[in-house]
Amino acid sequence: MTYQTVFTVLTEAESVRPVLGHAMKAAEAYDAHLDVLCLGVDRSNLGYFYEGASAVALQESIDRARLDAGEIEAAAEAELSKSGLRYSSDAEFAQLADLGRHVAQRARFADIVVLPLPYGKGKGGELEPVLEAALFEGQAPVLAVPDEAELHPKPKRVVLGWNESAESLRAIRKSIPLLRGADVCQIVVVDPPQHGRDRSDPGGSLAQYLSRHGVKTEIEVLAKSMPKVSDILKRHAADVGADMLVMGAYGHSRFREAILGGATRAMLEEAPVPVFMAH
Repeated sequence: MTYQTVFTVLTEAESVRPVLGHAMKAAEAYDAHLDVLCLGVDRSNLGYFYEGASAVALQESIDRARLDAGEIEAAAEAELSKSGLRYSSDAEFAQLADLGRHVAQRARFADIVVLPLPYGKGKGGELEPVLEAALFEGQAPVLAVPDEAELHPKPKRVVLGWNESAESLRAIRKSIPLLRGADVCQIVVVDPPQHGRDRSDPGGSLAQYLSRHGVKTEIEVLAKSMPKVSDILKRHAADVGADMLVMGAYGHSRFREAILGGATRAMLEEAPVPVFMAH
C-alpha cells in the first residue's frame, strides 16, 4: 500500500505557496495524483435572509468569495503547471457553515490530506472546519504542517503517540506507507495504565504488528511529568529530532476539546513538527 491520491485545500491566495508546496512535495515523494480544491469562503456565514438584511450586501459577499476562488486557482495553477505532477484543481465557493461538505466530498477519495495547522496568529476561521471535515466526514488522515516546519514526506525519525485507543491505532495504520522508510519509529507510551492489556509490555503488540510491515520500531515509556500529554509528546519530538509525529485525533468530542482543551487541540495549536492524524 502507498499513497496514490494527495488532497489539499487552499482558502487564501497568500497561503498558496506554502500550503500547496507541502502538498506538492508529498505527491512527488509518493508519485501520487494531487487533487487541489481552491475554495473561496463567504465568511459572513449568513445562510438566510433576515429582517433588514441587504440582499445586495449578501450578493456582494458571495461574489467576493467567487472571485477569491478564481484568484486562488490562478495562483495554484501557476505553481502546478511548472511541477510535472499529475494533478487536478477545482475552484468553488461556499459559505463558512457549508464548506465542510465541499471538503469532505473530495477527502473521502484521498489517501492523505495535507493542510496547515488551523490555529494561531493570522489564521482564518475556515481552517478549523476544513481540517475537521477531512477527518470526520471525509474519514481521511490529515498531515497538518506548521508554518515554519520543513515537511519530510518520507521521514527518517517518527514519534508515534500510543495510548491503545482506536484513534491512535487508526492513525498508525494509515501512516504505515510513510513509516516503512523511516530509520526508526519510536512508540511513545505516556504513563501506561497499571491494569491495561499490555501492562507487562507497553507498546509490545504494536511493535510486533509494525515489524511485520517492515517498520523499525523502538518503545519509549515516559512518565507523565507534565500536566498535558500533548506537551510531553511535543517536548519528546523536539528532544529526539523527530521529522513527524503520528497520533490519533479527537479521542474526546470536538466540543469538549474546544471548551476544556485536549491533546488534539493543543497539538494543532503549536506542534513543533508536522503531525499525521486520523480519527
